[in-house]
Amino acid sequence: MISDNSGKIPAPRGIINFIISIGLAAIFLYIAFYDVNLSDVLEIIRQASVLWIVIFIVSIMIGHYIRALRWKYILYSVKPDIKMKNLFGALMVGYGVNCVTPKLGEVTRAVLIGKWEGLSRSSMFGTVIVERIIDIISLGTAVLVSAFIWRESLYISFPWLESTLYITGIFITAVIVLIYFTVSFKEKFYGIIINLIKKFSLKLAEKVAYIFEMLTQGFTSLRGARNYFFTIALTIILLIVYALSSYFGFFMLNMKPATYQMGWVLMSISAIGVVIPTPGGTGSYHTLAKSTLVLLFGFGETISAAYALLTHIISYFLFIFIALALFFLLNKTEANQNKSIISEPD
Repeated sequence: MISDNSGKIPAPRGIINFIISIGLAAIFLYIAFYDVNLSDVLEIIRQASVLWIVIFIVSIMIGHYIRALRWKYILYSVKPDIKMKNLFGALMVGYGVNCVTPKLGEVTRAVLIGKWEGLSRSSMFGTVIVERIIDIISLGTAVLVSAFIWRESLYISFPWLESTLYITGIFITAVIVLIYFTVSFKEKFYGIIINLIKKFSLKLAEKVAYIFEMLTQGFTSLRGARNYFFTIALTIILLIVYALSSYFGFFMLNMKPATYQMGWVLMSISAIGVVIPTPGGTGSYHTLAKSTLVLLFGFGETISAAYALLTHIISYFLFIFIALALFFLLNKTEANQNKSIISEPD
């Protein structure tokens, strides 16, 4: 949670959140791997197809480029000529930070794109919130499609999933109502809420006021029929590409039979693990991916654990490596551009 306009997290709270996320990751990793022989898992990974690993990596990167392009359309009314390299760079750096400290990556990418493009940090964080709400809606939709594809056994294998969808639906409805009142009746609605909270805590009222401001700026940035169309279209394409990446994962370990529908279901269920606040989805992703492969598709425990471990390792280290490379490259480019502007004669 953001505490002030600087976007910084108080040290004690940040440390506590980090400890909790590590604890959750450890618990989920134990659940995922307690009944398998790790040496057997590593042996299966050692025999993975290098060609399909490359294809898997390419598909992941295409998906994230599409995500950056979607962000561009969300920001179009704010700055039409925003650079794709900065959007993609900020996105990947954010992913890299999330691999270490969950959710801090969202703050990081908002700060970076604001710095590199000369935009307000609070408005950029507002657009990140917009993205996350779109992601939650699309994830819920993807799971519903999965329930249709695998309708005979999905809710039986994951009995908690149906209630989770209901809760998500209520949450999404509440958010949409909040957005409507915040954007349509900003002054009146905003004033009523803030004045009510002030009676209990002035400090809390200031925080809520800042969050309202970010939400308003974020949602008013996405306007225009063209931008709505491309945002929705790119979200659908993004889901298709992410499911394709999960499908390609089967071929890395020669897991048969494999279908695109299986890739879609696996993507939908395992993505829930990424929402859980563990570093880079560590543990939570492994548990849900392995459970899906075993309970729904009938694969063995060992090869399912190998799939979860291999796909996560590739994504995890890919994000960190690209995040570091792009951060230093784009910062160096910006520094050189600033230097050239200063050195130009009047």
